[in-house]
Amino acid sequence: MNILPIPSSGAYIFENARLHASLTVGFDGLADADGFVSADVAVDGDQIVAIAPHRLGSSSAPGAIDLKGRIVLPCFVDCHTHLDKGHIWPRSPNPDGSFAGALHATHADRTAHWNAGDVSRRMDFALRTAYAHGTKAIRTHLDSAAPQDGISWPVFETMREKWQGRVDLQAACLVGIEETRDETWFAGLARRVAAARGVLGAVTYMVPDLDALLDRMFTLAIEHDLDLDFHADETDAVDAVSLKKLAEAALRHRFEGKILVGHCCSLARQPDDEVLDTLDKVARAKMAVVSLPMCNLYLQDRRHDATTPRWRGVTLLHEMKARGISVAVASDNTRDPFYAYGDLDMLEVYRMATRILHLDHPVGDWPRAVAQTPADVMRLADTGVLQPGGPADLVVFKGRNWTELLSRPEADRIVVRDGRQIDTSLPGYAELDELVGA
Repeated sequence: MNILPIPSSGAYIFENARLHASLTVGFDGLADADGFVSADVAVDGDQIVAIAPHRLGSSSAPGAIDLKGRIVLPCFVDCHTHLDKGHIWPRSPNPDGSFAGALHATHADRTAHWNAGDVSRRMDFALRTAYAHGTKAIRTHLDSAAPQDGISWPVFETMREKWQGRVDLQAACLVGIEETRDETWFAGLARRVAAARGVLGAVTYMVPDLDALLDRMFTLAIEHDLDLDFHADETDAVDAVSLKKLAEAALRHRFEGKILVGHCCSLARQPDDEVLDTLDKVARAKMAVVSLPMCNLYLQDRRHDATTPRWRGVTLLHEMKARGISVAVASDNTRDPFYAYGDLDMLEVYRMATRILHLDHPVGDWPRAVAQTPADVMRLADTGVLQPGGPADLVVFKGRNWTELLSRPEADRIVVRDGRQIDTSLPGYAELDELVGA
């Protein structure tokens, strides 16, 4: 583990740190072309007490730790994951890398193995990994079709309590939109989600009664004061327009809660006039969109005829952001049939998103997409931003600019929580061998 001389108690100063202005309060207009400012960060106990522009020759101050221009970011926020599915690949791989293969393999694994002990152990393994990488908050979807709802939600509540103070956990129920046709059952699920202080969610498809089913979801969300989170249009089908249907439903119900929509892949395949109409409605409805670049790259346009995929699978984040729509990127699946890889490392997510989605030239405020923007969507105050009076939760890297930071894994990054350096050792996969049949 990389070590800095950070005291275990008392006050200290990170001097000559490179902070990104979009994630730091009070540095508007002072950033260089890449958005960075050189600053000194004073920490006392578990709080940041001051952030000031760095002054040359000031490293002799008492308690000073000279970072020599290393990048410091706030801890990450991962707003779209599937902790209940994670790490089942060894026992239930995707047979062909397709979306249908993922659905079938996951359904079979869930039916055979997802008891409370199985879900709990894999979820805890995932949280230890994310925590070591520097993630502070996670929203996970929970497969909630009966009888899994009665298993996974109690496990989640126990895990949230266990991890309190280290990772802020939220959960959204995940069911196919067609399952909401059972009004009595789905009303009960909404009550269960509300009792767990969760988020109401579903996967939308272009079913004939989609508008009516969305009305049911919005009505229940309003009744129980719940935010909403959807998987939408995770396909290349041009006629998949459930994102537009969601925006129309939000406007129809004058919904005032938070709405997050993931994937929206088909939008990138549709005609311009259709795209513009959808984006205008999404902006008016004040919805947020999260792209899952690694999973979408893995599943979308996968071919089985010895031809190369023709598109990247991601949605139109640049066009969304230009209209004032809040946008984020997140991990999504981890070592399960929907994505064979991943480690809940938000630096990897941002690195891959930068390459896949061209979040550079200029970088602008795209770093917000893994920090403050998802924190706002999750209603987490003082998260995803560095500011005086805020928590001393941050990650210190060796990279001093974007090309250095995004060229290496930064496996020896330093994670500071509540002002103290944590152990960033990752759990070994061998822990799960007995569980997943490796």
